[in-house]
Amino acid sequence: MAFLKGQHIVLRALEPEDLDFLLQSENNEDFWEVSGTMAPFSKFTLKQYIANAGQTIYEALQQRFVIEVNQQPIGMIDLFDFNPVHHRAGIGILVLPEFEGYGYAKEALALLIHYSFNKLQLHQLYANITSDNLRSIQLFSKLEFQEIACKKDWIYSNKTYKNELLFQLINTHE
Repeated sequence: MAFLKGQHIVLRALEPEDLDFLLQSENNEDFWEVSGTMAPFSKFTLKQYIANAGQTIYEALQQRFVIEVNQQPIGMIDLFDFNPVHHRAGIGILVLPEFEGYGYAKEALALLIHYSFNKLQLHQLYANITSDNLRSIQLFSKLEFQEIACKKDWIYSNKTYKNELLFQLINTHE
């Protein structure tokens, strides 16, 4: 099994045994706003997704890691919109609410930044964060992402429009 190891967490590839965790996470309506999901995923669809997760980031243009603590999945962190020509990718992260506040998200993000800049040779990473998601803003800011833009009324959720902030991290150690 391929993984990235931190002090308290492991980032690892999706495994068939993650089906129930993926069903729970992807079909939780509380998370749909940030993922852009509009309807639940079937077990069949998620089985296919896991089966295809073995593609390289160069084939799929995305890569998902499971965040694991003591061999228990507690969240996911993704590289998406991978562009090997321009050496950039977006980052999305989800930690289940019961595991927030322990520093796991910060450790996962730091590991993924290191992997992205040192293994994938990316020049920049970015994150799209709604302006009311203070935890994510604080997390990405702590790891030196800079707010560079505000997309006004970008996300429609719960009968209201929300601004979405664009955060960017440039690899200055190339």
